[in-house]
Amino acid sequence: MDKNPSPSNEDNTANASSKPSVKDSAQQIWLAGLGAFAKAQEEGSKVFESLVKDGIGMQTKSQAMAEEKLAEAASKMTSMAQGITERATGQWDKLENIFEDRVAKALKKLGVPSAQDVAVLTAQVEELSKLVQTLVAQQEPTAKAKRATKPDA
Repeated sequence: MDKNPSPSNEDNTANASSKPSVKDSAQQIWLAGLGAFAKAQEEGSKVFESLVKDGIGMQTKSQAMAEEKLAEAASKMTSMAQGITERATGQWDKLENIFEDRVAKALKKLGVPSAQDVAVLTAQVEELSKLVQTLVAQQEPTAKAKRATKPDA
């Protein structure tokens, strides 16, 4: 017969109790998975809330930076527009002066009196009017006296 001693039933039972059965192992793995899932779910909501808070903070910071950059850009555009406006106004003033000078020259060539010429003539007319009024006032008493001395016909 067989010279090697075969394990007895007692040895198999002792071996089975020292090693967990496949069913027990599967049960423990299942429970460990459920525990991990519960822990992840509990911690996950805390992590999610933390991420939401961080996201709100980041959004606030990025909006503030965007508004600051927008204000800087608006300020630069305003100053550039003012500079362009000042230069354009200067150019229009120069163009207006050139136009006025050329029109004045053309009117002078045509013999049209300038505003200064009209002002001088107006002053002379006013002076002459005053002189005429003075002369008329001086002659009125003399004319009245002559009428009074003339015999009626």
